[in-house]
Amino acid sequence: MDLFEALYTRRSIRSYTDAAVAEADLETLLRAAMAAPSAGNAQPWHFVAVTDRALLDAIPGIHPYAAMCKTAQAAVIVCAELSLEKYPGNWVLDCAAATQNLMLAARGLGIGSVWCGLYPQQERMTAMAGLLQLPEGVTPHALVVLGHPAQEFKKIDRFKPERIHRNGW
Repeated sequence: MDLFEALYTRRSIRSYTDAAVAEADLETLLRAAMAAPSAGNAQPWHFVAVTDRALLDAIPGIHPYAAMCKTAQAAVIVCAELSLEKYPGNWVLDCAAATQNLMLAARGLGIGSVWCGLYPQQERMTAMAGLLQLPEGVTPHALVVLGHPAQEFKKIDRFKPERIHRNGW
């Protein structure tokens, strides 16, 4: 798929078929996530790939906007190992870049995705860390729900020239 088509047609997909997300596709998505830039090239990320039905079904109890997990076939929780950070505080940006890469790669493969934020909601972060038995020092950042879409990817033009300022405000 053309890069710009992927950028302009990536949408939050919340409705999925019952087709499994192939392991090879999950690896492709995770490779794309790990190709993201990070501050000082620290790459503080870790990824928890979830395909277990009981875990997917438990996630909506943690995240009030993740009901689509009950019909999704996979999810990835993007996490940071804080001790790997080179520049404190940048783990949030690093994980966000990895999350966006993962979602664009999903679009390129025709897989639907939706980003459900965990950070900065401490109660969600703590509950997800408990559900996934994350070790101390590893912090969950984002939940990306994945599946073969049961809805269309639609192109929407979000360009707003009035939000562009040149050489100052």
